[in-house]
Order: sequence, then C-alpha cells, then structure tokens
Amino acid sequence: MQIEKLHHIAIICSDYKKSKQFYTDVLGFKIENEIFRKERQSYKLDLSCNGEYLIELFSFIDPPKRPSRPESTGLRHIAFGVRNIEKEIDYLDSKGVKVEKVRVDEYTGKKFTFFPDPDNLPIEIYEL
Repeated sequence: MQIEKLHHIAIICSDYKKSKQFYTDVLGFKIENEIFRKERQSYKLDLSCNGEYLIELFSFIDPPKRPSRPESTGLRHIAFGVRNIEKEIDYLDSKGVKVEKVRVDEYTGKKFTFFPDPDNLPIEIYEL
C-alpha cells in the first residue's frame, strides 16, 4: 500500500445549520458541494481550505453523542496548522469560541491549543 495523502476527514454533526456556519463562517472553509440525501434525510457538505478538499460534514437524524472527555478510543482530534497562534486565538475569541490555554510541544517547541466545534469535537491549531 502506498498512501499519497490524506483525502478527507468525515465529521457527523448534530445540528447541521450550526456546524455548517461554524466550519464556513468561523473557520473559513469553502463549500465545494452540498447534497441533501433524501433517502437518509441527511446532508453531506464538502469543504475545502486553500483549494484542498479536507472535510465531509454529515448530518444524520439523532446521531449518538461522541465521547470526548475522558478521551476514548477512536479519532482523538483534528489539527490545523496556523502561522500566528495568538492572532488566531484573538479571532476565535471574537467569534465567541472558547480556546484552551496555549501549550508548547516539548519535542518541537511549537505552540498549540484546542477549542471545540459545536458538537464538542476537539480541534487543535498548531503553529507552523
């Protein structure tokens, strides 16, 4: 097997309208395609960042809650690289997004922090 790159991350949300607004208006992802799948009563939203397809946002009727704290087996979080972490924290704060205290990676010396999406999925920003 020769994996070339990450193709996408699939996220199931509980409130499609709220999550769509968060990922597009707050995080700045661009909508590439939006489909309503009538047979499933479900939306599928394809989102990109800087021209790269990254996220499939799905809605389903009454999905189970995702365990987040304490951490559990499975996807832990998603992480995005940023140039200036303080600038991005100020921006998120202006949008009412609660951001954790900045930490420093003990191996790389780079700054990083976490904040939740509307369904409490941990999102990390990591300074490049």
